[in-house]
Amino acid sequence: MIPVNEPWLDGREAENARRAVASGWISGQGEYVRQFEERWAGVCGRRHGISVSSGTAALETALHGLGLPRGSEVILPSFTMISCLAAVLRNGLEPVFVDADPRTWCMDVEQVPSRVTRKTRAVMAVHIYGHPVEMERLLEIAGRHRLKVVEDAAEAHGARYRGRVCGSFGDAAAFSFYSNKIVAAGEGGMVVCDDDTVAGDCRDYRNLYFDRAYRFLHGRLGQNFRLTNVQAAIGCAQIDKLPEALARKAKMAALYDELLGELPDLQLPPRTEGCDNVYWVYGLVLGDSHEGDAAGLQARLREEGVDSRLFFLGMHEQPVARESGHGVGERYPVAERLSRRGLYLPSGLTITERQIETVARALKRCLGC
Repeated sequence: MIPVNEPWLDGREAENARRAVASGWISGQGEYVRQFEERWAGVCGRRHGISVSSGTAALETALHGLGLPRGSEVILPSFTMISCLAAVLRNGLEPVFVDADPRTWCMDVEQVPSRVTRKTRAVMAVHIYGHPVEMERLLEIAGRHRLKVVEDAAEAHGARYRGRVCGSFGDAAAFSFYSNKIVAAGEGGMVVCDDDTVAGDCRDYRNLYFDRAYRFLHGRLGQNFRLTNVQAAIGCAQIDKLPEALARKAKMAALYDELLGELPDLQLPPRTEGCDNVYWVYGLVLGDSHEGDAAGLQARLREEGVDSRLFFLGMHEQPVARESGHGVGERYPVAERLSRRGLYLPSGLTITERQIETVARALKRCLGC
């Protein structure tokens, strides 16, 4: 049973925030910042955790910390969040796209080798909607071509690939703690890694590269990406509840599967061997027999009193990418299909069985089932 009467925010977050304020440390320092970094690095099996102000900032900081030469190419999926493209461009790097895997909605790892050139220096593995990328194969390809690997695990808190938690692979990984994530601090992000030099550079970059001997001497340009002690305090309380959050997500997905599994020509969230999907969101993709597109279904659901969200629009179709000459004339059929035929249903940690049943009934009416 999915809890109906148990509030998800049970007072621990508020108490930690109160203690953070009472300590006098509300900015980017304080005991909770240290705890949050150490504890999340521990969850991921990493030596270092570097907290930042958002998941977008985490991606930018992680790529910066790898020290890739300007103009280097980074391979990433077209079907992803704009933050991935922004992190590449803001580091003076060149994005190279691959299509999505129609089974998992993550990057099609088998397309990566064909996109490697003499300028390629890294690949960004994005765990989409809580499902892991095929990391074993990707690491094999990266090793053969001497590429750095950056994980975007913003949507995959606690997800596992062949028993290893997402965020434990590659040279660095980035997380988001935005309010809709499984571990949420309102805003916030984290870079995790094992290399001391990468960690040190990430810490300096998020803090404007203040000089250690003379604070206001700056040899490099950094960013003000610090996480506040109050946000870290909330994040610490959320880490305590991670096992419960994952259990709630699993129950939510199982109930949706039960209620929607018999609907014809509808792809539900992927379940693949060796991968533990944490169902950050519960997505579905309309088959060709369904008239209209996901936007039309979203409008019909709204008339039924049910909100939903459309899938990502591919990076190669983003005006901001095309204006800078990236993705022009390129086609990624799977990404395009997902963006036009996919949406996700209400799937937050506070959803109840009754609400899921209401959503399922509304969806069936909208699909004429």
